[in-house]
Amino acid sequence: MGIKSFQGKQVKEIHEVDQIRVKDCMNTSMVVFNEEMSLLEAMEIMIKNKVSGGPVVDEHKKLVGVISEGDCVKQISDSRYYNMPMSDVKVKDKMSTTVESIHPEENIFDVGNKFLHLKRRRFPVVENGKLVGLVSQKDMLRVATGMSGNHWRK
Repeated sequence: MGIKSFQGKQVKEIHEVDQIRVKDCMNTSMVVFNEEMSLLEAMEIMIKNKVSGGPVVDEHKKLVGVISEGDCVKQISDSRYYNMPMSDVKVKDKMSTTVESIHPEENIFDVGNKFLHLKRRRFPVVENGKLVGLVSQKDMLRVATGMSGNHWRK
């Protein structure tokens, strides 16, 4: 008489969960900004596409930063306070250049810990130095709620 796993089929399902990679759920249709575009143009793109910011790439699609609504609001405030025009301010002048990115082969649930610890809502996905997608907390929620078996749903 052999010993049976008390988890039964769940062992296999957990293994399958461990195989869900960022590339399986990342968004490749994304709003991307160019470092040379004007900040005003970037703001118009954010408004039109209903996004709060996005990755900034150079002419070779290399990730060079992230621009956010907060970066834009700060510039608007500074421009109004100091009575300075915004027309010649470029995205590269106001974007954040310290960007935490992830690789498409990372486990989506490991990235979940990064969401929590780094307090980010989304991460740019970079492979071979180039931006290939974005993964958000919402993407992770979609994966989790789509799971079946003994994990979250029956």
